[in-house]
Amino acid sequence: MVHVLRHGEVYNPDQILYGRLPGFRLSELGVQMAKAAAQGLAEREIVHVVASPLERAQQTAEPIAAQFGLPVGVDERLIESANWFEGKKVSPGDGSFRDPRNWWVLRDPVTPSWGEAYRVIAERMFAAVHAARVAAEGREAVLVSHQLPIWTLRRYVERKRLWHDPRKRQCGLASLTSFHFDGAKVAGIGYSEPAAHLIALSATARTAKGA
Repeated sequence: MVHVLRHGEVYNPDQILYGRLPGFRLSELGVQMAKAAAQGLAEREIVHVVASPLERAQQTAEPIAAQFGLPVGVDERLIESANWFEGKKVSPGDGSFRDPRNWWVLRDPVTPSWGEAYRVIAERMFAAVHAARVAAEGREAVLVSHQLPIWTLRRYVERKRLWHDPRKRQCGLASLTSFHFDGAKVAGIGYSEPAAHLIALSATARTAKGA
């Protein structure tokens, strides 16, 4: 089994879309979320832990790796998706999507035109999951990534169209999307929120700024 974990809440007082920018680490609540995720996996047979190279993902992986006495590996394929709006203040209802200056960037929601292609995201994430499955050798692995890549991966595996309404993603902070395998084939997908009791306290969850 391969568990794909979204990182915890990020300290982002300026409320920007941070994307792949360096320096964005977990908030104090985010650190608690990472610990809750580790507790939720305590009874699992985890033998392999890998994370996106971004700080927030590495931090989220640390308590899990420590709990099982494992190093945290890095896989670039787990990184956040590229986005034209990176570094800008953008959120639903703030007028950014109605600003004519942004219309050319927003012209194609299917690919999408404002960032990394959904198909590319899905394929790199799927490759990372299979690499982790092989590394775990019949036991379990944890990969730490980001909301859009995880949700795109899930839709890809479920054979659904990749473009979607971001407000309907089932991928909360520090949530686990777990892929069950029968040999090399995905046999089922599970979802859990070990940090659900903390999400209600999260500014990220309330403003939908997290990635």
